[in-house]
Amino acid sequence: MSTTGVTVVVAEDSMLIRDSVLRVLATDDTIEVVGIATDYDATVELVGRHAPSVLITDIRMPPTGTDEGIRLARQLRTTQPGTGVIALSHYAEPEYATGLLDGGSAGRGYLLKEHIARFDQLLNAVHVVAGGGSVLDPDIVETLLARRHEDDMVSRLTARERQVLGEIAGGGSNRVVAQRLCLSQRAVEKHINSIFAKFGLTSDPTLDQRVTAVLMFLAANPG
Repeated sequence: MSTTGVTVVVAEDSMLIRDSVLRVLATDDTIEVVGIATDYDATVELVGRHAPSVLITDIRMPPTGTDEGIRLARQLRTTQPGTGVIALSHYAEPEYATGLLDGGSAGRGYLLKEHIARFDQLLNAVHVVAGGGSVLDPDIVETLLARRHEDDMVSRLTARERQVLGEIAGGGSNRVVAQRLCLSQRAVEKHINSIFAKFGLTSDPTLDQRVTAVLMFLAANPG
């Protein structure tokens, strides 16, 4: 068992990517790989058995090769909320980023496979996600927020709106945010609507407003 208890299950059907991930993790003696899977069912079984600190998973796995990793990440929010998830993808796919962060960004990471060779990036992501933080590959943020100036937009928020958005980024519902900030739920809703308006998210029905606002906040407040 690792000294810090950072246990990891790796779920990846590509032998090349899987071996690369394992090589990186092996360089950090505070991380212990407790299971390796190559398909969705085996991953569910291993995560259920070991309750790892972090699951590193391909987004697309057998049997369908579509969005197994994202679906499992959503499922774990309820069944094993203590397990963080780092999703790996060949491409910067905004729809998967929003799916992964649906319900909050705490304990979630999204990295491009081409950056696995950057040892520090993957190892840092494991530790951050294990601690309940979030990590997004810069290329994914850039793709999702193309033509949006998140730094300028976040600067328009009031101090209270920043607090509300920070709580949402941590996965808080309107009720939880209201309790933590000693506000009424109606006041929280007003702040959220104001945030959406300042971010220009009120007129585009194709966007998940809550998730997009969180991504913009994270992009402007890395780490």
